[in-house]
Amino acid sequence: MDKPVLRADARRNRAKVLAAAEEAFAVDGLAVPLDEIARIAGVGAGTVYRHFPSKEALFQAVVLDRIEQFAQEARVLLGADDPGEAFFDFFRRVVKQASLNRALCDALAETTGLGFKAGAGTDFRAALQALLMRAQAAGAVREDIDGDDLRALIAGCLAAERYSPESRYLVRVVVDGLRKAS
Repeated sequence: MDKPVLRADARRNRAKVLAAAEEAFAVDGLAVPLDEIARIAGVGAGTVYRHFPSKEALFQAVVLDRIEQFAQEARVLLGADDPGEAFFDFFRRVVKQASLNRALCDALAETTGLGFKAGAGTDFRAALQALLMRAQAAGAVREDIDGDDLRALIAGCLAAERYSPESRYLVRVVVDGLRKAS
């Protein structure tokens, strides 16, 4: 069944709610009240509930949107001239951006159960796997790493960034460990 087409004002309000939720979830994760998101968006609580039946539905929409953006970035990088550097740059960027956003960090680490279980998560996983395989074929990444290993390494790097934010070298250690030995 097709989604109903929203009026222009309803689309604007939905976009405001998503932007406000992204900002609020980045700081507080699921702890932020929906009334606070409505206040940040400049809309009433009823507007939030009309678009999103629960805080979890809003959280999932925000996180999956960002994960889909990551998937799109990875697909674009599949055409990069240097597959190894494209892979490593993308890996570092995902960890850095996600570590600054509690909601995204939780989803990528799968502590919320939302991150990789919906369509955008599947797209991200497939794009990341393709980027990894291309870098491996170019001889830049060790061949004994697969997509599941890579996802676990991302979750580990996010935990390191979250719990030891001053230890920026830990992600570099992981990246160095992914490189194929010369």
